[in-house]
Amino acid sequence: MKFFISVLFLFVLFSYAAAYDPLDPNGNVTIKWDIVSWTPDGYVAVVTMNNFQMYRHIMSPGWTLGWTWAKKEVIWSMVGAQTTEQGDCSKFKGNIPHCCKKTPTVVDLLPGVPYNQQFTNCCKGGVLAAWGQDPQSAVSAFQISVGLAGTSNKTVKLPKNFTLLGPGPGYTCGPAKVVPSTTFLTPDRRRKTQALMTWNVTCTYSQFLARKNPNCCVSFSSFYNETITPCPTCACGCQNKNNCVKSDSKFLKMVGVNTPRKDNAPLLQCTHHMCPVRVHWHVKLNYKEYWRVKVSITNFNYRMNYTLWSLVVQHPNLNNVTQVFSFDYKPLVPYESINDTGMFYGMKYYNDLLMEAGPLGNVQSEVLLRKDKDTFTFKQGWAFPRKVYFNGDECMLPPPDTYPFLPNSAHQHLSFTSFTFTAAMFFLFVTFW
Repeated sequence: MKFFISVLFLFVLFSYAAAYDPLDPNGNVTIKWDIVSWTPDGYVAVVTMNNFQMYRHIMSPGWTLGWTWAKKEVIWSMVGAQTTEQGDCSKFKGNIPHCCKKTPTVVDLLPGVPYNQQFTNCCKGGVLAAWGQDPQSAVSAFQISVGLAGTSNKTVKLPKNFTLLGPGPGYTCGPAKVVPSTTFLTPDRRRKTQALMTWNVTCTYSQFLARKNPNCCVSFSSFYNETITPCPTCACGCQNKNNCVKSDSKFLKMVGVNTPRKDNAPLLQCTHHMCPVRVHWHVKLNYKEYWRVKVSITNFNYRMNYTLWSLVVQHPNLNNVTQVFSFDYKPLVPYESINDTGMFYGMKYYNDLLMEAGPLGNVQSEVLLRKDKDTFTFKQGWAFPRKVYFNGDECMLPPPDTYPFLPNSAHQHLSFTSFTFTAAMFFLFVTFW
């Protein structure tokens, strides 16, 4: 019984930790419904989606939003978005609704649609930038006209069972909650108007729900040790091992090999780690008051390029970044007293696109950091990051005992490994006995 309770506790703890992101504790996608007018059989609402996640964006093919109507509502029309299916509207004569499904699925319109189909902050193919990277592009909106619904605050029934794909699984949405009505400023900014009714839906992301395996891995090297610490073997799972392609394969010369598939199935280059993305951290130079790191990101997926990519690194010396040479950089300080996390992302129109696998499938930069004499050291892997995220998903790091160590710290290396093993055995003994 003790064993079962211990395993259950560890499972719950792991699940919770996977769903909670300590580097972005307040990150979420908030979907706001503002009823702006009543109609004879329902209402017109503006639906706004805000991505409040600091470093996790929604990439192409974009978001997909779904819900279940509380009664027998229909969608008469939409501006700035559309449902993927109309459903059975055979009982209507004359005016046919845009969608009659009990569970509509809505997607954004593509760029370049006719002007009369556009709405403010619409028509970006469902792509939403991260709030910390580009707040102005982290918003999407559309207008919806709902029929066979309530026509007052007391008779309107809120939709339920909201779902969000961004573009794949991973998001869990809470119930709709009525909140104070949104206020709007007129174009001349001299008058405020107010929504007739407002409700919010909050969706949070869990990497644990999104995929079974990591989507990226990290390798290390340094100037003081010839050893290159590679990504762990099968770091991202080896389920694609039989379908991978060698970098010199003639198959890569075929027309259309880089075209994405509808199911987003990857075409990976054959590697020992089988990850779509690898991040390499190289400790390059040591100066009297500074030290220098080279960061490289390599794409191994022949069917995917990454727009608006982001890289988040946690390291204690990021509290004193002197210069980042060819990436944009922004400190992330979710806890005011701790400044050890930063976000790197591409410069607009220069390297904000990570191309598919091949000669151009990598981006790199160098970072100059000022030393803190009280904490700086090259011993025991201190110079390597504690956590690395690519596009909002945590990457797998190598085991600590494989990090490049200083040549004269071999005994420290062995001591560290022994301590880790002893601590693990003690934890197992206490837990199960």
